[in-house]
Amino acid sequence: MIPQKDRPFRGIYAATLTPFHPDGGIDEETLAEHFRTVTAVAGIVGVLCNGHAGENFLLTRDERRRVTDIARQTIGSSHIIVSGVVAEASAEAALHAADAVAAGADAVLVFPPFSWALSQDPDMAVTHHRIIAEKARCPLMLYQAGVGSAMAYPPDVLAQLVQLPDIVGIKEGSWESAAYDRNRRLVAELAPHVEMMASGDQHLLSCFVQGSAGSLVSLAVLMPEEIVALDRAVLNNERDRALALHARIQPLADVIYGMAPTGHATARLKAAMVLLGRWKNGMTRAPITGISSEETDALRRALATAGLLEACA
Repeated sequence: MIPQKDRPFRGIYAATLTPFHPDGGIDEETLAEHFRTVTAVAGIVGVLCNGHAGENFLLTRDERRRVTDIARQTIGSSHIIVSGVVAEASAEAALHAADAVAAGADAVLVFPPFSWALSQDPDMAVTHHRIIAEKARCPLMLYQAGVGSAMAYPPDVLAQLVQLPDIVGIKEGSWESAAYDRNRRLVAELAPHVEMMASGDQHLLSCFVQGSAGSLVSLAVLMPEEIVALDRAVLNNERDRALALHARIQPLADVIYGMAPTGHATARLKAAMVLLGRWKNGMTRAPITGISSEETDALRRALATAGLLEACA
């Protein structure tokens, strides 16, 4: 549900996970409870389902649509549902975007195709988003990938994208504070109506301080209260409170997203859900594998530092 107010897409979103049964199918009951739990926290305005953390690239078209449908059924009357779309062909991505809208998404977040990690030219990104917009006919969000990745949009391409019709926000995941600030200032100048949302889980404090309209982060499935509180502390100029929250959030972010291999982030998030007693299993979908005992130990220590394990003891 898009609230009837100015700048309705601002705020903190939890980028949700997709739980699986041991046989590999989606655990719909756990998924519905997952949506309800993360949005029960005051200050969480919605969810990003079918994002990278939700293993969107490993789900079938029908499964992605079903995930969005479950979100609509459980939280659609009270929270914003953003559904992620990733596909190599623009026509296929447009179909998935239309599916998401039909299933109840309020907005679609377009992820760059993974093949763009090899190369892209300025026209590819604009063409891809235009085709999706024409088919979906809904609010769209962009994804700005990490610095050093060929999937990241250079300033000239980002400048074109934010001026396309229907663009309402950016999940800014440059993963570098300087790049985030550069992109933030560019968007503020060319498209001030587009919400710039600092979404690098390891850089929340610095980016919030520079200025952000919200965030779409998977760390919020573990620490929704703390991330909302960090955002509010920065907005209220409560420096000591912000630093105290950062001291709890950052070690966990570093373990989940900063340890090698970084591709284990989703598996670590799921393992944390198990360690906290929230989920029965941390199943991922092949070829993503489980995490090592060393990673599990590091997670357990970081969860303790965050104060989460004590709360569940």
